[in-house]
Parts: sequence; structure tokens; C-alpha cells
Amino acid sequence: QVQLVESGGGLVQAGGSLTLSCAASGSTFSTSRLGWYRQAPGNPRELVAVISRFGTTTYADSVKGRFTISRDNAKNTMYLQMKSLKPEDTAVYYCNAYSHGVDYWGKGTLVTVSS
Repeated sequence: QVQLVESGGGLVQAGGSLTLSCAASGSTFSTSRLGWYRQAPGNPRELVAVISRFGTTTYADSVKGRFTISRDNAKNTMYLQMKSLKPEDTAVYYCNAYSHGVDYWGKGTLVTVSS
């Protein structure tokens, strides 16, 4: 069982930066594939970035060069550094862990980017 808690969301102006954190409980964190997803009002949930247990990263085209995903297995924490934020980045951001065929989700943290 993995429990995930996101933090770090908030209101920021366009061009600004935020860093999201995802704190995890459970012994499988270090071997899990981790990811950030987001869902804007009226839109389906979409992938933002994922990081494998080996540190390999993948990003959505819309955030490449602006967002950085990272993990600290010693702290059971994952991060998403977001720079040059745009109004279209406004969404609820969810933390995901995939382990042994099971997806785990946090409850989300709201990021609002004002123009």
C-alpha cells in the first residue's frame, strides 16, 4: 500500500515558478515508477511527467524545458519544479505511483496561473 500527499500548489503569476512535492508512505516507493498528472476543468487527466525507478524521465511536450521531475528515495518524496508558468498550466496536479501492477494516487494540489 502506498499513500501519497501532494503539497506546494497555489496562485502564481504567469512567468513565475512553483515546486510541488509528493510525500509517500510505504516501502515500495524506491522501486515504483512515479509521475505527475494534471486535470484542468472540463478536461481529462493528462500526463505531465514520469520518472522511473532508475531516474529516467519523460515529459509532455507542453512542459518540456519548463518542468523538471525528480525523486529522493531517501526521503520518499518526489518533486516537480515548474518554471515559466503559463495560464494554461492551471490545473489540479496529482501525484502517481505505479507499483506491482497497481496505480496509487494522491488527492491533488491546485495550481492557478494568472495572466
